[in-house]
Amino acid sequence: MRWSGRFEGYHAAALRKDLVSGLIVGIIAIPLGMAFAIAAGVKPEYGIYTTIVAGIIISLCGGSKFQIGGPTGAFIPILFAIVMQYGYEDLLLAGFMAGMILVLMGIFKLGALIRYIPRPVTIGFTSGIAVIIFSGQIANFLGLSGIAKHENFVPNMKEILLHLGTVNLYSVLTAAICLAVLLLAPKWMPKVPASLL
Repeated sequence: MRWSGRFEGYHAAALRKDLVSGLIVGIIAIPLGMAFAIAAGVKPEYGIYTTIVAGIIISLCGGSKFQIGGPTGAFIPILFAIVMQYGYEDLLLAGFMAGMILVLMGIFKLGALIRYIPRPVTIGFTSGIAVIIFSGQIANFLGLSGIAKHENFVPNMKEILLHLGTVNLYSVLTAAICLAVLLLAPKWMPKVPASLL
């Protein structure tokens, strides 16, 4: 069978590689979607639904032969702020509106505008997201209980300090082992994704 378009030159060996890639991505993306859903303040099953549905839609409708779709941590602060201020129902509405904006940007080829955003803005945004995600996981790493989530950074840090007496040693041990595997696995087994382990 001869393929055309973006599948031109596709063969059985490529299909095998795609199946292995898809399996690894699925194993990693589903728990990652659950984690991001929890971090964004919604139920974990919503992360599973989103990961599966979005993955299928991206694969079927994407325009590239080599692409991957999955949950991204950059949205956590945005989604969490929407959930905190407006609730879950309005999060769905905001997600639908964002999707429509992306479709329109694709139709009108507006993705090229990204080159006009200065590099320091991109680096600052990415660094800010990294700090928010990292600081948001301190309570989970330590297994703290009774933590109330706030929209702002300083009240969240204050909340962690106030609840340091509730540290769960089992949670810290589990988190430390997982962190060690993530950091050391690429050195010992470079061909196996550390997140999969």
